[in-house]
Amino acid sequence: MATLAHSSSRPVTGSDGRPHGSVRHLGPNWYAAVMGTAIVANAGATLPVHAGVLRSAYEAVWALSAVLLAVLLAARAAHWVRHTDQARAHLLDPAVAPFHGCVAMALLAVGGGTLAVGKDVIGLSPAVAVDSVLWVAGTVTGLAAAAAVPYLMVTRHRIDVGSASPAWLLPIVAPMVSAAIGPGLIPHLPAGQWRQALLLGCYGMFGLSLLTVLAMLPLVLSRLIHHGPLPLAATPALILVLGPLGQSTTAVGNLANAAPAAGSAYSGAMTAFAVLYGVPVMGFALLWLVLSAALVARAFRGGMRFSMTWWAFTFPVGTCVTGAAGLAGHTGLVLYDWLTVGLYLLLVAGWLTAFVYTARGLVRGTLLAPPASAAASTATVTATATATATSA
Repeated sequence: MATLAHSSSRPVTGSDGRPHGSVRHLGPNWYAAVMGTAIVANAGATLPVHAGVLRSAYEAVWALSAVLLAVLLAARAAHWVRHTDQARAHLLDPAVAPFHGCVAMALLAVGGGTLAVGKDVIGLSPAVAVDSVLWVAGTVTGLAAAAAVPYLMVTRHRIDVGSASPAWLLPIVAPMVSAAIGPGLIPHLPAGQWRQALLLGCYGMFGLSLLTVLAMLPLVLSRLIHHGPLPLAATPALILVLGPLGQSTTAVGNLANAAPAAGSAYSGAMTAFAVLYGVPVMGFALLWLVLSAALVARAFRGGMRFSMTWWAFTFPVGTCVTGAAGLAGHTGLVLYDWLTVGLYLLLVAGWLTAFVYTARGLVRGTLLAPPASAAASTATVTATATATATSA
């Protein structure tokens, strides 16, 4: 899987000797930074540990995620307006197109955080309004990505045998995020049809995403078994598999919690399903976490350097935190409380690492610079043209 931002530690410089970069090279993968930041606040709100200082920290991180979302939406809008050719090229690039699912998940994550954490800052009514707008926008965008990206994969992309990537899960998991965030809005809707429609609509998106993931995940595992580990820079993407696992567990738990408020006749069955589904899926998630961690450690030993794929260490792990918290609430087992805290510590470590390296890359001008190969090609063309002009 190719990365949208190269991992070179030396900035590509322009003719003035300064690091060169612009929104032209700002890909959709940057929304992962918003998702990864928002989930730190959202997952923190589900922890069994409650303290005023922690709540203040969650609020600060949520505010940061909201600012990052606003800045990135503006920058990506400029990218589409000023660099339409590059934006279209991203859609037609099989390594880049799946990351368009990240925009939906960024909208949904910030919206969910606004209701879960931000309500203490801006008030309940504004928080509900913001979450509603972002949930609708994220859901529409996510459903569009879940349909459009596979369509492009079938009709326009040329994908080599054995090149399946965990990033393929990104567009199809976006509706699962809608299914996990949507239940929070159910108590704020008029009783009756509206609440029941949202409840079952979220279940529909849960099924849509789950069945597609079940069709796609074997391709990823088959690629690993038959063709070996991913390239070093792409290895962190293995953590992305945790996303649909943790998010689906979170979704069924949240839907079970919201079912009584919706007046559903299936409340008891939904609660039972949340446990009967969530426990085995969380078990598989932990197995995958161990496997992917071992492969990431192997990549580190092999010389893996920072790239934007390191943001995979954040959001997928955060979904497992919220999934484990839901299981703790439904089973009453302290074991899941401990699992929630342990996974959250892992999430915070991953977020701090990705955030620091990303900030350093932006300051140095390496992350928004043209890829090294493109820069080298440009330098060659320029040198050739200069030599020709001189000889003439």
